[in-house]
Amino acid sequence: MNIQISISDQTLSLFDEQNLIKQYSISTAKNGVGEKMDSECTPRGKHTITEKIGEGCEPNAVFVGRIPTGEIYEPALRELHPERDWILTRILWLSGMEDGRNKGEVEGMNLDSHDRYIYIHGSPDDVAMGQPGSRGCVRMRNAEVIELFDLIEPGTEVDICE
Repeated sequence: MNIQISISDQTLSLFDEQNLIKQYSISTAKNGVGEKMDSECTPRGKHTITEKIGEGCEPNAVFVGRIPTGEIYEPALRELHPERDWILTRILWLSGMEDGRNKGEVEGMNLDSHDRYIYIHGSPDDVAMGQPGSRGCVRMRNAEVIELFDLIEPGTEVDICE
């Protein structure tokens, strides 16, 4: 299995060999593409899923620092914590595979997707898909991120292209 993410189409496509299995509408970074630390951009290039986090958690389970808080997201919770970047349900943590592009540093600039905490994760149901809006991660609908989570394993390759 492998995953292709199209920034221009705002889609995530899951392939088995060369056959398309599923395609999902997603939301990538509001700031566009880029690899620099703190840019809040979605990194390009070849990645791998290094960790799957949240197995067995309820849909809309809230994560902070990759740890479930025990909260279940609802709009009233957003009103209490308007500053949060809502990471819900499941997390697929990405690591870059291309030295100097999305892995490691170049001239003292950290470009490492793993160090930037770039994930594929669930988001509130009212967050628009099919258009950029995240802070760098790849957002998905909760039911769809659960489905994807159950279909793939750590080591799955992810290619993020414009």
